[in-house]
Amino acid sequence: MNTGNQDIRDAIVDTAIVLGERTSWEAVRLFDVAAELNISLEEIRPYFSEKEELVDAWFDRADSYMLKESQAEGFQDLSSHQRIHRLIMAWLEALAAHRQVTRQMIGAKLELGHIHIQIPGLMRISRTVQWVREAAYRDATFARRALEETALTTIYLVTFIFWMRDESENSRRTRQFLEHKLFLAKVLDHAVYGRKRDDAQQYSRQLESLPENSDH
Repeated sequence: MNTGNQDIRDAIVDTAIVLGERTSWEAVRLFDVAAELNISLEEIRPYFSEKEELVDAWFDRADSYMLKESQAEGFQDLSSHQRIHRLIMAWLEALAAHRQVTRQMIGAKLELGHIHIQIPGLMRISRTVQWVREAAYRDATFARRALEETALTTIYLVTFIFWMRDESENSRRTRQFLEHKLFLAKVLDHAVYGRKRDDAQQYSRQLESLPENSDH
């Protein structure tokens, strides 16, 4: 395979995903990926030293897609709440074409006895959450930052889990679910730290427009 390094890396990930769709993610092996690409395992090794690194690369793509979304026209004009919603949904959209394989990747991480990949997985979650905070221009410090990170990590994870089983068009139910969780987080933030006077009217409108039958 005579091409650039990034192209080779992308081809390896793409091929692994395709193989996972054909059978299952559990059944994917690096030697199968090598055979499909007509390269050797030695040619794969500089890019991926083990199969689990393919999962990290897959989620890195979602991070990249999400950060590109933060450069979209009008993004900076959105409220912080709207930015976070848009970023998390962009992250999920990057994975949507291969939702089943993504679900299988997560399932493999959660299996008993896989603590060697579960601990790095926690660090991976933290990295994505930090990118969300950066892209949403969140600048809280000290105790408030810690509270925000905890709340955002929880919201990101429960939304991800919900999305993996969501078959609604354009992930409509996930969008509603995420909107509701972000609203509750905002209520908590206001309860602990108060809210600016000029936010009161917008806050009231959000409360009135919150869907009564949104999925929890």
